[in-house]
Amino acid sequence: MNRGRGRWWLVLWLALAVGFARAEVSVRDDRGATVKLAAPPQRIVTLLPSLTETVCALGFCERLVGTDRYSNWPASVPALPKLGGMDDTQVERVVALRPDVVLAARSTRAVERLESLGLTVVVLEPRSQAEARRTVATIATLMGRPEQGAVLWARIDQQVQRAAARVPAALRGRKVYFEVDSAPYAAGSTSFLGELLTQLGLGNIVPPALGPFPKLNPEFIVKAQPDLVMAVDRNLRDMPRRPGWSTLKALQTGRTCAFDATRYEMLVRPGPRLGEAAELVADCLQALP
Repeated sequence: MNRGRGRWWLVLWLALAVGFARAEVSVRDDRGATVKLAAPPQRIVTLLPSLTETVCALGFCERLVGTDRYSNWPASVPALPKLGGMDDTQVERVVALRPDVVLAARSTRAVERLESLGLTVVVLEPRSQAEARRTVATIATLMGRPEQGAVLWARIDQQVQRAAARVPAALRGRKVYFEVDSAPYAAGSTSFLGELLTQLGLGNIVPPALGPFPKLNPEFIVKAQPDLVMAVDRNLRDMPRRPGWSTLKALQTGRTCAFDATRYEMLVRPGPRLGEAAELVADCLQALP
């Protein structure tokens, strides 16, 4: 009797699993387009690092068959075929991989070309945390596992809260200049990174009206006299040599956070490692003089 009942449960579980794997999925992407698939994709191409990382963080890394050239996390990703970037996607190679779906940024130039060749493309390019959260939910739904998206984001929220609790009280409200490019471009308060700094109790020298990642006049930065400066290590080392920047008190007093390239990538990608990024910033702030 018990053996027969065990077989029955096994058959039921297999039937549910097969049915789940074959269930139609439908998502709405950042263009407002509704994309439908007859079943969750088994072969995926990603053309933006944050999208690659989200697929993997949701537990579906083994379904990736190719990525953009910049995707490098987790450790299994660098071995996958590299298919160019947003401006030079290798369309023929993408087609040859026979993906069930291509996840691409809105600014990927090849989107229309890929669709004209019969490929299904989901366009996602998060810039704020709300958009990053929606991207996680969209990919989880696409994979037929919407609940995993909710679990992942809850984990990110918990990590950010833990990091915020570790920020020294003396630094709360201090104004930050976070450089994302030496042009110089900064992380504004409305960007996902600026929002992360706000969640950690920090201020921002960039007013919201300037947008998420504005190019700033260097004189604006010098005049703003940020209390804290954060950047990739090579840019931070160069800052004192920029005209006028040696007068920045944050540089003079060592109130800076220099991130190596690997950690910097974690910070500037609006994906599933946002919680870890918050921990990185908190680690630096705790170590400041």
